[in-house]
Amino acid sequence: MITVQSTINASIDKVWEFWTLPEHIKNWSYASAEWHSPHAENDLQVGGKFKTTMAAKDASISFDFGGEYTLVEKNKAIEYVLEDGRKVEITFEETPDGVKITESFDPETENSDEMQQGGWNAILDNFKSYVESN
Repeated sequence: MITVQSTINASIDKVWEFWTLPEHIKNWSYASAEWHSPHAENDLQVGGKFKTTMAAKDASISFDFGGEYTLVEKNKAIEYVLEDGRKVEITFEETPDGVKITESFDPETENSDEMQQGGWNAILDNFKSYVESN
């Protein structure tokens, strides 16, 4: 598994809300300024499905990132299986410095582990910036 982490300077309730509500997901779930997320849907419960469309702003490419939840513990943990069968585990931990988010995921085989870690880190950095500035 590959792991990325970040500490968000915000309350656990705000972090959870911004992580899970589609109106917020659309504002941070992409890796660079050339991309955006024009669509997000989220049924946050075990067996529920989610999908976020990630697209280049120039409309040259887009793809859906989606899966099904296997664990949802409010303000603590989310686990899901992606449509290609890879597993993802996310924990939310309150610390004196804010909420520490740890994401661990099974790598895919098309891109290097370093590239995947960099992409997931960039999305997590977008999330941190979005939460801390709103």
